[in-house]
Amino acid sequence: MEGKEVLFLKITPKEYRALADRAAPPSRWVRNLLFAFLVGGAICTVGEVLFRNFLKGGLEEPDARSAASIALVALGALFTGLDLYNKLAKHAGAGTIVPITGFANAVVSPAIEYKAEGHILGIGAKMFSIAGPVIVFGVGSSVVYGLILWIFRPAV
Repeated sequence: MEGKEVLFLKITPKEYRALADRAAPPSRWVRNLLFAFLVGGAICTVGEVLFRNFLKGGLEEPDARSAASIALVALGALFTGLDLYNKLAKHAGAGTIVPITGFANAVVSPAIEYKAEGHILGIGAKMFSIAGPVIVFGVGSSVVYGLILWIFRPAV
């Protein structure tokens, strides 16, 4: 590099770690943990209330569980579309990712982001960019588990 001086810092890993620790903002892990717990618990409580109401409405238990899951996914997608889910996630972190509503958010967010590219190449191609590997792994592992169970099933 003609005419330009290149400066390399020669520091040890221990010195680098000390510099990084001084530059990093203080960790608020207790607050983050509390928010994740409260918000995740609130989402699960909503799911339980939905489940109980579906039972009272006359659904059998397996159907009520399915209906509650579907309702939570729909609510997660709706709140993502209204840009409420991402605002909540900024404060709640894993509390919004772990419940099933986080899956809905992972599907809807890329669809919203790429809608300008069209229905096929935008929404269709990008919708499962985050959740796709989870779906593929889930389906693939279910098939493998099913085959193992079928091969080694106990004689009835």
